[in-house]
Amino acid sequence: MLWQERTELLIGDKGLSQLKKAHVIVVGLGGVGAYAAEQLARAGVGKLTIVDGDTIHPSNRNRQLLALKSTEGKAKAELMKKRLLDINPDIEINAIQEYIKGERLDKIIAQKYDYVVDAIDTLAPKVFLINQSLKSGNKLISSMGAGGKTNPSKVQITDFSKTYNDKLARYLRKRLHRLGIYDGFKVVFSSEQINPNSSIPVEGEANKKTTVGTISYMPAIFGIFMASIVIRDLLEITEKADLLINSVASHS
Repeated sequence: MLWQERTELLIGDKGLSQLKKAHVIVVGLGGVGAYAAEQLARAGVGKLTIVDGDTIHPSNRNRQLLALKSTEGKAKAELMKKRLLDINPDIEINAIQEYIKGERLDKIIAQKYDYVVDAIDTLAPKVFLINQSLKSGNKLISSMGAGGKTNPSKVQITDFSKTYNDKLARYLRKRLHRLGIYDGFKVVFSSEQINPNSSIPVEGEANKKTTVGTISYMPAIFGIFMASIVIRDLLEITEKADLLINSVASHS
């Protein structure tokens, strides 16, 4: 297809075919997840399950892809579905407009996915999703905290066990250790020290004790990094690309 000709130049017809056969689930369509979902669709992933029970709020507009004045109050999952179909009318989209937990999450995650993208920003459902994904044998990439940080050069991709200077990862580590999970899945995180003046306490919100300030580009970077991992793993090009880069560097 004409719209994919630049992608085909890079990864070839075989690569396009591999991505078209893939089924990826993205849970959370906020500042991180919506960017991840869009990059997957633009790359040619053939089937996406997208999950979010939230609607667009005015405070989302500083950083979220779907957040516009005209979309306030509208469901994120349905907005994302419409946007992705406008990018690729042939993509298969399963949009789940609900907060999933318990047996419902078990049922959804028990399916076989080529990748699970965890873009949840609250602790309890995030723990549940990670645990269920690993139990189901699905590949997983998880986002740590993008809030309170401004330096894109500090964003990294690594195993969960190697995170530091990340408050969400620290809390997550305590919960996951109780479940016997110490490592074994990839994360995107920033090693930058959080701005101590960037958060305020909140009351009356489940799984959330503070609101952290964010800047427009950081959640987007996290989401794009997550999509890059999924795409490169699906194409099995990570190791080849690294070898090629090292080879070029050694001869320069």
